[in-house]
Amino acid sequence: MAAAGSRSPRCGAPCGLLTVLIFSFAVEACEKVILNVPSKLEADRMIGRVNLKECLRSADFIQSSDPDFRVLADGSVFTASTVVLSDEKRSFTIRLSDRKTQMKKEMIVFLEHQKKVCKKRHTGETVLRRAKRRWAPIPCSMQENSLGPFPLFLQQVLSDAAQNYTIFYSISGRGVDQEPLNLFYIERDTGNLYCTRPVDREEYDVFDLIAYASTADGYSADLPLPLPIKVEDENDNHPVFTETIYNFEVPESSRLGTTVGVVCATDRDEPDTMHTRLKYSILEQKPRSPGLFSVHPNTGAITTVSHHMDREVVDKYTLIMKVQDMDGQFFGLISTSTCIITVTDSNDNAPTFRQNTYETSVDENAHNVEILRIPIEDKDLMNTENWRANFTILKGNEYGHFRITTDKATNEGILYVEKPLNYEENRQMILEIGVNNEVPLTREVSRVTSMNRALVTVHVRDQDEGPECIPASQYVRIKENSAVGSKMNGYKAYDPENKNSNVLRYKKLHDPKDWISIDEISGSITISKTLDREAATPRNDLYNITVLAIDQEGRSCTGTLAVNIEDVNDNAPEILQDYLVICKPKMGYMDISAVDPDEPIHGAPFQFSLANTSREIHRLWTLNKVNDTAARLSYQKNAAFQEYSIPITVKDRAGQSATKILRVNLCDCTHPSQCFLMARSAGITLGKWAILAILLGIALLFSVLLTLVCGIVSARKGKKFPEDLAQQNLIISNTEAPGDDRVCSANGFTTHTANNSSQGFCGTMGSGMRNGGQETIEMMKGHQTLDSCRGTGHHHTLDSYRGGHLDADNCRYTYSEWHNFTQPRLGEKLHVCNQNEGHISSQDYVLTYNYEGKGSPAGSVGCCSEKQEEDALDFLNNLEPKFLTLAEACTKR
Repeated sequence: MAAAGSRSPRCGAPCGLLTVLIFSFAVEACEKVILNVPSKLEADRMIGRVNLKECLRSADFIQSSDPDFRVLADGSVFTASTVVLSDEKRSFTIRLSDRKTQMKKEMIVFLEHQKKVCKKRHTGETVLRRAKRRWAPIPCSMQENSLGPFPLFLQQVLSDAAQNYTIFYSISGRGVDQEPLNLFYIERDTGNLYCTRPVDREEYDVFDLIAYASTADGYSADLPLPLPIKVEDENDNHPVFTETIYNFEVPESSRLGTTVGVVCATDRDEPDTMHTRLKYSILEQKPRSPGLFSVHPNTGAITTVSHHMDREVVDKYTLIMKVQDMDGQFFGLISTSTCIITVTDSNDNAPTFRQNTYETSVDENAHNVEILRIPIEDKDLMNTENWRANFTILKGNEYGHFRITTDKATNEGILYVEKPLNYEENRQMILEIGVNNEVPLTREVSRVTSMNRALVTVHVRDQDEGPECIPASQYVRIKENSAVGSKMNGYKAYDPENKNSNVLRYKKLHDPKDWISIDEISGSITISKTLDREAATPRNDLYNITVLAIDQEGRSCTGTLAVNIEDVNDNAPEILQDYLVICKPKMGYMDISAVDPDEPIHGAPFQFSLANTSREIHRLWTLNKVNDTAARLSYQKNAAFQEYSIPITVKDRAGQSATKILRVNLCDCTHPSQCFLMARSAGITLGKWAILAILLGIALLFSVLLTLVCGIVSARKGKKFPEDLAQQNLIISNTEAPGDDRVCSANGFTTHTANNSSQGFCGTMGSGMRNGGQETIEMMKGHQTLDSCRGTGHHHTLDSYRGGHLDADNCRYTYSEWHNFTQPRLGEKLHVCNQNEGHISSQDYVLTYNYEGKGSPAGSVGCCSEKQEEDALDFLNNLEPKFLTLAEACTKR
């Protein structure tokens, strides 16, 4: 199945072909190009392309000698109208020229028509039968917006099966049974394909139809045939700008080639064809002169081509922009748009004064007042930094009497008097004022323009004014200790009108020490009290007196009389220390220092020496210089521990001296603080209330002792110690090792040793047998035996013997009570023990009981004296055999 010949030139071509031959008559030969084209060429169709650069590289002018053909810059050859080629040769000339080099060349294009030669078959040649044409898609196209007549025949579709069968044709696809409906149809019997109405390519650029071939009974003789129909573009759409009005801004100081903005247009025609090849241009500029802008023909970028833009002359330009397709050819379609370009301000105009000189006046002594307004002119845009002015006083304001500011509303310079002016000193002052903008001028303007300047003359008007205290501080020198009543010059003020001070009166406003009096008429001063430089505050500064000067009208001024009190050597140096502690032998010396309130010229270096004193002090103590203000006091090794009174003389450089007795405590200590505490406790004096408290304490103590004595007497009468303690139970045994430190007395109180942390004092008392027996009495303090008796009998303490329970609460007697109670009895016992049976004194009868050390063969009976529990005497039943005899002797069954 195949498509038959078409009446449309795009659906097929006749047997005739054209060969295009291109020859170059330039110096350099051009390549020969052969193109096969249909014999009939539609208008605006490209028929080929020639290489113009081989003939002339920089051709800026291209022209065709045949109006039916036009040549573009890239060598494309298009038909300007419909061309039908005959059998005759046809040619045209392309003229090229370069205006810069003045070179011209020509290219001749030959159009040669060639016929398709059909070869005759000889008699002897084999007859070749035509093979069946394959059922394949046949490209076909149609022109958009075709004028008809409709229905428009496009092509015929045939199937090879039609030679043997009756074939019926049908189609489907977009344009048939899909939108747009019924645009195409095919004749059922012949296979002729038709279009029913014009088509817009911008809406449908191709139709993909499918053709079917089948017999009457529905048999498909061939597979479905894809049948694409392309819609050929026609230049029927104008290019359109993306915006109706473009708004751009450009500074007036822009350089050449500055890009202002870019315009853009679109074209709905087929891309990458002449129909969408756009060219931009400027049709009109308002105002017309001068021409300041250009547009790139391909990109639409608008740039500046002149540096004569001046916002102060024209601040806005309107451009009429044009865009044309067909690469800008005269037959291309055109659209326009408006572009408004606003010229923004640049600081290209310097501010200027309206006149070169100004005059003004001001009263003397006036300050912070406005005296002049200076207007300026600036052509730049108002209320911008390019317009606002900055004023500067260039000359004449060396002492800071004036200042100038800018009025933000009017842009005027406002001149003020900052400090008062004096008519008597300056009656006229000339100022040089300069002005510029807040931002610098543009580079081009700043090269040729300097700061604008003007002169301002200020006249000072005289005023009747009061006295002037100038200078405000006046100085005078007075030696300290000067005689009272001494007179000298004081403060002087004057009347500025006549430069005289005779009519002024003076008054003292402030005198810190009231040392000075001032004369009302002359202003001279008199010393009313002795001046002491060391008493002034601050000592090394000036002594300031405030003085008031008054004229006849009562106007006044205030000044300061600064008195420089000259120092006199009226103070001897003074040793700072009064009492020293030196720890011997850890400290071998102690440094002492001195100060002098006089000025340094009457002060250090000091001379230290031991004053006239005893020979003992000179032998034990030495004094050596450390520096200008200190000396080192050292002692000899044989100096005793005690407090010394050492007189030391110190003398300044002018010979003024003083002697001070220094108390030095040579102490046996490791740190001086220890001796300070001892000295402090030793030096305590009692007040009347302390003495009264001591007396009350003594009275209370006597009352307690009296009570104890009465109690003892009553105890002797009512209850005495047992005569024979040997018959009592063994409670606490004396031991040869260090004994117990706790004992309860026979009358039921307990004491503790001094080494114990509990309150009280501990002693252990023991008693033996009278009547031939021996009694041992011990008084223990720590590990020392105060008193003892040695005997062969049994040992019993005076503490509770077995016969009743002893409460711990009863053991609450003090050591003094215990001592007062036991001392006479101990004496009596010792006296008895020291006699034999004949009552004759024996010096060796009473022997000392000592500790024999560890490792005694007999062991120790200290365990027996330990009171394990209250009345816990069960240990007596478990004694070893060697203690049974002792237990039987000491225990009464």
